[in-house]
Amino acid sequence: MASAQVDRLGAMHTTGNTVFIPGATSGIGLALALRLQAEGNTVIVGGRRTELLERITAEHPGIHVVRIDTTDPDSIRTAAQQVLAEHPDLDVLVPMAGIMRIEDWTSPDGFLASAEETVNTNLLGPIRLIAAFIEHLRTRPDATIMTVSSGLAFAPLRVTPSYNATKAAIHMLSESLRLQLAGTGVRVVELEPPSVRTDLLPGQRDSQSAMPLQAFVDEVFDIIATRPDVTEIQVENVKFLRYGEARGDYDDVVATLNSLDPHGAAS
Repeated sequence: MASAQVDRLGAMHTTGNTVFIPGATSGIGLALALRLQAEGNTVIVGGRRTELLERITAEHPGIHVVRIDTTDPDSIRTAAQQVLAEHPDLDVLVPMAGIMRIEDWTSPDGFLASAEETVNTNLLGPIRLIAAFIEHLRTRPDATIMTVSSGLAFAPLRVTPSYNATKAAIHMLSESLRLQLAGTGVRVVELEPPSVRTDLLPGQRDSQSAMPLQAFVDEVFDIIATRPDVTEIQVENVKFLRYGEARGDYDDVVATLNSLDPHGAAS
């Protein structure tokens, strides 16, 4: 992310920012948090599990933590008040929390609870987080909201319909907010991960068809450093899914995607 020529992350400087990443106690979120800290930013990690937050502060001195349950509106409001009281210079929000569940919509009782939980976490959570911070961010001279969608926002994995739908919604939300916030000091950047070796699904961390986590983070920061005005952060591995419809091979993309094991397609 550091560069002699470029010192911005979207509308955000690569150093000297104050960044809040709810849902960053593991996986992509934690890896991004650690890289941002290494680049000289103040980073606040949010999560539900106190033991994970305590481990992060013990293992990574300088990282700030706050307890937050992004499925609970009251918890979001409380955490937002704490973050802004302790870090009034906050200028970057990365709503990272997300879950992925395999669902069988052919079974009468096999999907509804999972679908509702997924929508609450993956869609309502980011909406409520943005609502909690948008007025503050608009007071900052340079601010960024980095949303997190997925390659599966653009091509569906058969076994995860609710996840696909929520990530497609995040993509369109990002597009819409970018239009509404044009001309303000708030930039909307969308991160679109491919399958990455994390614990999003059981066994995904060991999947050979998923992208190594550090390689993903390195490529993300390289894109940011070399393309400071990027609105969609796309590593090479996600472009097969992202541009199937534009290339005219969408049906082939969907068929190939669904011939893989779920761990190789998750993101």
